[in-house]
Amino acid sequence: MLTPPRPEIMEALTAVFREVLDEPALTLREDTTADDVASWDSLNHIDLIVAVERKFKVKFTTREIASLRNVGELATLIQQKPAAQH
Repeated sequence: MLTPPRPEIMEALTAVFREVLDEPALTLREDTTADDVASWDSLNHIDLIVAVERKFKVKFTTREIASLRNVGELATLIQQKPAAQH
């Protein structure tokens, strides 16, 4: 399975974040961080990572998750991961 192009990744990430954070009007940018989104707390962070892994059929290591500084870095990490084969 091929990794989708960056705009499609950002669009899918936006949909996941809107659903998990229950913020239908949320707009993500490459430089968006948890500090930019009031409902993005440590508990929701775990839910976001799990939802992103499911959406893109990838698995992140704890080290990868801990190193992320913004949504753009998450998108890059998704691009670097081979999607699971079904």
